[in-house]
Amino acid sequence: MPDNCLFCKIIRGEIPAAKLYEDEDLLAFRDIAPQAPTHFLVIPKKHLSGPAAVSEEDERIVGKMLRVGSEIARKEGIPEFRVVFNNGAQAGQTVFHLHMHILGGRDMHWPPG
Repeated sequence: MPDNCLFCKIIRGEIPAAKLYEDEDLLAFRDIAPQAPTHFLVIPKKHLSGPAAVSEEDERIVGKMLRVGSEIARKEGIPEFRVVFNNGAQAGQTVFHLHMHILGGRDMHWPPG
């Protein structure tokens, strides 16, 4: 894991996070700047720079991210939610470690802005 990656630091316990889930593959935690009443992230513990860095060997973990994110959303009381992956700075990615946003608890509009 890169030394300077914010999410790798969270995984290593160097930066605190409001954890919702953790296992050998994934970590889920609340977003520190929520854009909805419920907003959390699901990240792989393996460092991948973003969606475009996902290889065939990573397909299982990305599927697991979706499943775990949905399970957490149900537990959080949001059966309807938005899932967001950003790839690259122009798309809004600010932390270059693959992460999935789950947002819910309010009406979501399209396009988002």
